[in-house]
Amino acid sequence: MNMRIDAAKVEKMLADARGTSREKLDRILDRAEGFKGLAPEEVAALLVMDSKEHLERMFRIAGKIKEEIYGERVVMFAPLYVSDYCVNKCKYCGYKCDNKFQRRKLSLDEVRTEAEILERMGHKRLALECGEDPVNCPIEYVLDVIKTLYDMKVDSGEIRRVNVNIAATTEENYRKLHDIGIGTYILFQETYHEPTYKRVHEAGPKRNFEYHLTAFDRAMKAGIDDVGAGVLFGLYEPNFEVLCLMLHNRHLEKTYGAGFHTISVPRLCKAPGMDMSEYEHILTDDEFKRIVATIRLAVPYTGMIISTRESAEMRKELIRMGISQISGGSSVEVGGYANREESGEQFEVSDNRSAMDIMRWLMDEDLVPSFCTACYRKGRTGDRFMSLAKSGNIKNVCLPNALMTLCEYMMDYGDEAFRKQANELICRHMPKIGNDEMRSLTAANIEKIKKGERDLFV
Repeated sequence: MNMRIDAAKVEKMLADARGTSREKLDRILDRAEGFKGLAPEEVAALLVMDSKEHLERMFRIAGKIKEEIYGERVVMFAPLYVSDYCVNKCKYCGYKCDNKFQRRKLSLDEVRTEAEILERMGHKRLALECGEDPVNCPIEYVLDVIKTLYDMKVDSGEIRRVNVNIAATTEENYRKLHDIGIGTYILFQETYHEPTYKRVHEAGPKRNFEYHLTAFDRAMKAGIDDVGAGVLFGLYEPNFEVLCLMLHNRHLEKTYGAGFHTISVPRLCKAPGMDMSEYEHILTDDEFKRIVATIRLAVPYTGMIISTRESAEMRKELIRMGISQISGGSSVEVGGYANREESGEQFEVSDNRSAMDIMRWLMDEDLVPSFCTACYRKGRTGDRFMSLAKSGNIKNVCLPNALMTLCEYMMDYGDEAFRKQANELICRHMPKIGNDEMRSLTAANIEKIKKGERDLFV
């Protein structure tokens, strides 16, 4: 049974939740505080509640979940845009087919150039991005790009995980992506509200709501067990979108044994050829924080991603509220790392800091920047990852791996001041590794890294 959305049922669930008593809200938050996750009806209640007292408690619990499950680590990644050819006419996107600009697809040599720059920035994990165009950007090209990235190594730099964000495709193509060794397959539904979906997707294959909605079913049938989702907040009523996200997650858990590995929370922002005034569901910052906190309570073991769409200030707040992955030093242009002025942007970027600046900022906040890719390479994906996470043992590998990759980074890319700051942070966080054997192994590996060994992980 593939994913389906019963919009009337979702709307009724939200309407019914408005009568939730304070006592029941207390019980829902008690359950969330025990890292139990939430049923859709409970999510609905938190989305529509008007109690300031319960809202403040929800924020505190979101922070507690982030600290207890993920600790102080924040995973770093960068997007890599390889083609802006697109046959779709999506009203909110700078790549839409009727926008007039010089389109571009990177050659494999240009991919190598971009990868070299990213590797010299210290990145180990990329999110591969491209428009949908079966002629100019076929699946064979995507596979060649992935192979090129995995084959790259510059000095001590290398790409260890390629996550892929491409258009909904066939089960056969998903099997090809699985076989070449992708990390997470990422696809944003954009909106779960079908009339809105068809209004903003004016033409092209992406206009097919059902085909897009069932993409994860095909991906998981093809063997991909790590999938990442998201909606574009601002297209439709946000509470509806969040509840549908949770229903989608539940469907995948029940059908395939694992839900979303990650959930991204992009807000609609200005892009070439679009008019922000057409959209009536733009989230305020306070509304956005409430959405992020609700998702964190609902799916405590799912990674949450925030991009450079958001400002540095907003990213700082949301990391303490549940965000576990951020992009850094990002370009949203094709070939943008080599030349940030040549191509058209998919959307406007708010946080333009370099990867190094973001690393320093995270450490200033006593957070551990992580370039870890260990779970993917150890086979801790899908239901195996979730089992480890729900047992409470995930932090016994996450913090050690974060500290080891930070040590790699400081040795390969840091100046004297950076190394001093990173060393001090590593020393402060080492005692937080609860398992004695793992703490000793981590300390030994860090000494090996300082002496020149690389890519050590547990």
